[in-house]
Amino acid sequence: MKKLENKTAIITGAASGMGKAIAQLFAKEGANIVVADIHKNKIDEVVNSIINEGGKAIGLVCNVASELDITNLIEHTIKKFKTLDILVNNAGVMDDFMPIDYVTNELWDRVMDVNLNGPFYACRLSIPIMLKQGNGIIINIASVGGLFGSRAGLSYTTSKHALIGLTKNIGFMYAQKGIRCNAIAPGGVNTNIGKDMKPNKFGYERCVSGGSNMPRTGESNEIATTALFLACNDSSFINGAVITADGGWTAY
Repeated sequence: MKKLENKTAIITGAASGMGKAIAQLFAKEGANIVVADIHKNKIDEVVNSIINEGGKAIGLVCNVASELDITNLIEHTIKKFKTLDILVNNAGVMDDFMPIDYVTNELWDRVMDVNLNGPFYACRLSIPIMLKQGNGIIINIASVGGLFGSRAGLSYTTSKHALIGLTKNIGFMYAQKGIRCNAIAPGGVNTNIGKDMKPNKFGYERCVSGGSNMPRTGESNEIATTALFLACNDSSFINGAVITADGGWTAY
């Protein structure tokens, strides 16, 4: 039997990078996949790739910064699949390595809306469903930037620290209700998150000063296999935890 047979999983930011890899791997392990992203064309590509491999998937355009979009996402998932077993909060944005004296309200709000408020909205709506079922898995894609102060600018760093706090609190609160909530803290991974970035010179130079200690850059599938471990019974005793996946970068 496949590890996620007959489970339903929502993955945000699933049209590319780590989210795409997670969606495709979960589908291969038998899950019904809801591909949520803001890019319609890329959503369709991922959904079609899953269906062509014999999996089950639907796609929904969703801006995780919008509570209404998240509400529609959860409601549509339940209407289609009757259950929500796994929530992966993967969608995220960077902050151009901006130190605090360069952070505008607009930048702060955008990063917090996507990296923190989105997972908050999704978790708040998912928990009652999981409580009714008596089980559920939440996986938040954090970052080594949520463990240290030297991997990004102020807004991103703060958002990922807060996401880890959200993870630990949910994991503890509902540990006796059949719900587990964990986070993955990736190091440098080959994704498109920084594609349109315009780094602040000072902030960027400070943050990359320790980059030479990074053994290598990771691949999206390596994060996906970590997410699969957290999504299935193999990790039944892991809850409220943060798994660092960085090739040994932060061991220095």
